[in-house]
Amino acid sequence: MVIKMEEKKHILTYEGLRKYEDELHDLKVVKRQEVAQKIKEAREQGDLSENAEYDAAKDEQRDIEARIEELEKILKNVEVVVEDEVDLDTINIGCCVKIHDFEYDEDLEYKIVGSTEANSLKGKISNESPVGKALIGKKTGDIVEVETQAGVLKYEVLEIQRSN
Repeated sequence: MVIKMEEKKHILTYEGLRKYEDELHDLKVVKRQEVAQKIKEAREQGDLSENAEYDAAKDEQRDIEARIEELEKILKNVEVVVEDEVDLDTINIGCCVKIHDFEYDEDLEYKIVGSTEANSLKGKISNESPVGKALIGKKTGDIVEVETQAGVLKYEVLEIQRSN
């Protein structure tokens, strides 16, 4: 009896979906062509055993193919969050949230996204991160406590809004 593991759904906003589709198209149409040309030129130089350009081009080709495979896997099992339909009464994937950090006495803004799209440097936190997980389902005015390795963080939900 074979038990097939259910593949993890990749939750993306429409913006994230477009970004991955554009990257996949660029890799397949542009980058594959460029690297094929590099390999062809390196081959024309003769002896491949000591040809650094050939080795570099083959490495680049391997990286491109691995990324194409990764993107195709993500896009094959994607669930897109329609941000215009996000319920603004409670925090969910696809919304922006403004919270007050009690420890540092500052207001923070985050966009809640699926883990595939998360980028803390751009203010995008995953619904699977400790803070993201704690915020999901909360309402404006709620106090949220998040247990982290650094201790318990305490936030107040100030505002929930659409991200666009």
